[in-house]
Order: sequence, then C-alpha cells, then structure tokens
Amino acid sequence: MQERVILDRRLKQVVDYIPKGSVLADIGSDHAYVPCYALQQGIISKGIAGEVNVGPMEAAKAQVDLIGAREVIDVRLGDGLAVLHEDEATCISICGMGGSLIRSILEAGKEKLGAVERLILQPNVDGQHVRSWLLENGYVLVEEAIVEENDKVYEILVGEKGSETIYSDDLTERIWQLLFGPYLIQERPEAFKLKWSREADKLEYVLGQMADGIQSEALVQKQIEFKRMRDKMREVSQ
Repeated sequence: MQERVILDRRLKQVVDYIPKGSVLADIGSDHAYVPCYALQQGIISKGIAGEVNVGPMEAAKAQVDLIGAREVIDVRLGDGLAVLHEDEATCISICGMGGSLIRSILEAGKEKLGAVERLILQPNVDGQHVRSWLLENGYVLVEEAIVEENDKVYEILVGEKGSETIYSDDLTERIWQLLFGPYLIQERPEAFKLKWSREADKLEYVLGQMADGIQSEALVQKQIEFKRMRDKMREVSQ
C-alpha cells in the first residue's frame, strides 16, 4: 500500500491551483511533496521535482520511491528552470523562497516557459517582485491567496499568459497594488490584515532607530517614505 502524502495548508492551497492533467515542474521541491501529493490526487499526468543541492535531491528521490512513483515523477539536480527541457512543463510551481529569488529564477529560465500555461508562485517575502515580473513579462495575475499557518503568513500568486490589465493606470495606485496584491487589497482577509499589521510594526521599529541617527537629508527623505508606507500598511490592515 502506498504511503499517502500529507500537505500543510499552504501547499494544499498551491495544489488547488494546479490544472488537471498538467505536467508539473516543482522547483525547489522540498522532498517532492507537491508533485507526489498532486499525483496521488489524480491532478497531474507527470511531475518534475527540481533541486539545486544533492541532499534535498536525494530526499526528494526517497519520497518519490516511497509512493512508488519513480516512473511518473522525475527528480532532477539543477539550478532553477535549468532542470527543464524546452516546452516540457505545462505548469510550474515555485514555493517557499523570497520574491526576489523567484523573480530571478523566472528571468533566468524564460526560454523554458514556452508551453507553460500557469505559474503558481509562493513567495515568503517580497511578493511585489513576483507581481512585477509577471506584469513585465506578459502574464496576468489571475488569482491570489493568503494563508496563515504556524503564526506565519504566506502569499500564493497564480499567473497565466495574457495581456489583460488588472492594475490601475494611476502610477501611485499601481505601486500599492503591486505591494499588497490587486485582489487581496480588495478582499482583505484576516491573514492579509495580520501580515500588514506586522509589517507596519516592523517599519515603526525601523523609524524609531532612524530617528536616533544623524538627520541627513537622505535619512529625512527615507523616513518620509517609510512613514508613508507604514501609514498605508496600517490603513489596509484595518
């Protein structure tokens, strides 16, 4: 009997966005939990688990063997999307990394995205960098989710190819939409409010530290910018 894979809420939400029948590439796969679970749920037709280091790659292979899926889920060693052949994956998931790193992985591997119908991206921080990359590279942000688990808050962003404009024409408003998420800022679920309340508290602390420094023109301007951000974070977390 195969061992059933159990996912946390964050990764279950990721799997919920995988289109049925996908060839899934899970980059930075962490024991290949996502492709293994998605296979057991009958969601994917094939899985690729990419890892950049040997230790995690071996852990992923062990998990794939545990569920008897070596013929369907291929575990590969490589940096980012370099583990893929062109036009191989139809869906890519990248979870548990910073937004800047996810952005750099997508940018470096753009030639591997030709057949990809959906990107499912879960940045731990700096989601605005992921949203910006999608916007700049012909992807529409079609869905957003935010999940609180074990006192941490995670954003999940889903992108598909397209030219639909979901952001405001007003530059200032667009900047806020990229930071907070155009859907999330409208819906403002409790996890969203918690996230930005905490971020405002962090900025409050930084501003307190800055106030004790020598007040150069550059520092004063930075404080003005941070206060504006803090106030907006307070506003959306109400």
